Amino acid sequence: MSPNPTPGIFVDADACPVKPEVLRLADRAGVPVTMVANSGLRPSRDPMVRHIVVPQGPDVADDWIAENAGPGDVVVTADIPLAHRCVGKGALVLSPFGRVLDEASIGMALAMRDLKQDLREAGAIAGHNPAFSKRDRDRFIAALADALQKRRPAR
Repeated sequence: MSPNPTPGIFVDADACPVKPEVLRLADRAGVPVTMVANSGLRPSRDPMVRHIVVPQGPDVADDWIAENAGPGDVVVTADIPLAHRCVGKGALVLSPFGRVLDEASIGMALAMRDLKQDLREAGAIAGHNPAFSKRDRDRFIAALADALQKRRPAR
């Protein structure tokens, strides 16, 4: 599959802590952004930003993103099963922590997610995630800037 002529960014927006950074970097690169959420989003006047509000329900936003993202696109999500689906369609996935999830890393990420879920269910570990830090935000900004540079179509 060849990359989309105009790659876009899809954001799993309900709990995404890096929405302002996505919008800032996408604006600089001239890349369209699609924010997808189950609840209302603050609308943008920027014609390069599209807001999709999907019906309530498990994985409805994930399903929309997985159906619409493809080769050349960047998907921003912390949801590992969604990341797996998008990588399978040729998209590059970034976690809000700046972790690149691609063909080389998605298998391990999925296995670790499943292991941690099993350990939480067994009571072996607590069910909380570390706090989001400035260092995480900086890693994300660097990873998204790199992804946008690499995925820019040839002129």
